[in-house]
Amino acid sequence: MRKLIFTALLILMGIVGTAQPQPTQTSDQNPETDPLIVTRLHEWQDLKFGFMMHWGIYAQWEVVESWSICNEPWINRNGADYYQYKTDYQNLNKTFNPKNFDPDKWAEAAQDAGMKYVVFTTKHHDGFCLFNTKETNYSTVDPSCPFSSNPKADIAGEVVKAFRQKGFWTGLYFSKPDWHCDDYWAHEWATPDRNVNYDPTVHPERFQKYKDFTFNQIKEITHNYGDIDILWLDGGWVRPEWSVNEETRPWLGCQGYIQDVDMPRIAAMARENNPDLIIVDRSVGGKYENYQTPEQQVPDSLLPYPWETCMSMGDSWSYVSTDHYKSTNRLIHLLCDIVAKGGNFLLNVGPDADGNLPDTALLRMKEIGEWMHTNGEAIYGTRPIYPYAYGKFRFTQKNNKVYAIFLLDEQETPVPDTYWFNAPDMDLKTGKVKVLGSQQKATLKKEADRYRIDFPNSFEMPHAVVFELRCH
Repeated sequence: MRKLIFTALLILMGIVGTAQPQPTQTSDQNPETDPLIVTRLHEWQDLKFGFMMHWGIYAQWEVVESWSICNEPWINRNGADYYQYKTDYQNLNKTFNPKNFDPDKWAEAAQDAGMKYVVFTTKHHDGFCLFNTKETNYSTVDPSCPFSSNPKADIAGEVVKAFRQKGFWTGLYFSKPDWHCDDYWAHEWATPDRNVNYDPTVHPERFQKYKDFTFNQIKEITHNYGDIDILWLDGGWVRPEWSVNEETRPWLGCQGYIQDVDMPRIAAMARENNPDLIIVDRSVGGKYENYQTPEQQVPDSLLPYPWETCMSMGDSWSYVSTDHYKSTNRLIHLLCDIVAKGGNFLLNVGPDADGNLPDTALLRMKEIGEWMHTNGEAIYGTRPIYPYAYGKFRFTQKNNKVYAIFLLDEQETPVPDTYWFNAPDMDLKTGKVKVLGSQQKATLKKEADRYRIDFPNSFEMPHAVVFELRCH
């Protein structure tokens, strides 16, 4: 009975077979039910693999993006004087000049990796804008930045154009908090933490100016670059009061100020020319967090709503020359595990100060693409199927096909010749089965509740081997 109930739940969640799009389920109030958005989310779930880039003035110092100017006790500046450090950091706009910036090369590398959508950082918490904005002079298009004389100074616009030409869905990251804006971190008062440094209820006109500033900048990025697919909002401490709970209240810092920037107004504006725009108001919940974004982690099991794991390829989101990158084997295993559990994988690489993607990252992307070229049909457009994981197996489904993805250890070649998995709820056809990337067939047998795959021929496939099975 428990298995029947579980299977029924999967059907309701739209992850067995080819169920129609379902409304986004969240734990907070007013989930999104607009058929345009729900359908678009279903299409986004088919993409599976995306490319993220954290890039900004911080790449020049190879420091963590933005956070080193935040005055919180966990942040290490190696003994530097905070005020001098902050001043020097904020002056990095005057030396930012990435002369090797070539978004066509980025898009080509991402396409070769098998990625299908992009999320690019237009502005991080430090407030430096990589897009054409009239709201501040702290940007790549302002004469204070040497890159402003470059024909590609509107970096976000160039990124969108390059990736759109390759058929990518385009997504723009935007930080709701802006630590450079005087209406957020006001110069009159100290900045004890990441939050607004004055009480918005005491100075409502000041915070209204910040709300208008945020509104106008989001209007620029959603109206000036054509049809944007995803608006990816960061800075979850900027949130309405109804969304504050025991988990998120500590994010509001020592003063606990509520910082409601009026998402209904922003969303209505952002969707004026693009009614099916996906909005990701991260961690807030409700109508404007159309999908959820577990950061640097993979959930243990299926989730009852659309989601993506956002994860850095190295230890850092932004460029660090000494970063430690995950192996290609590890990255492919993460992709398979995430997709088997119903998620998308948004993989981040930070370009260096000159605009180059690191050589190690490019190599990883090339090797992932080689595997995806052979095995991508087990990834794209699939949905999970119970038990979704068994030992070193991960399972996905598309129509009447079940893909059994066996995760190989590093240097495990040739592939094993016998495989077992326990899947009593799967009704699979036995006999000869296809092995992606091989001209040889494997044999599927059923013994009680267990299935056995025999593949006695020598076969080399790095990272993971995929068996294409069929349902009755």
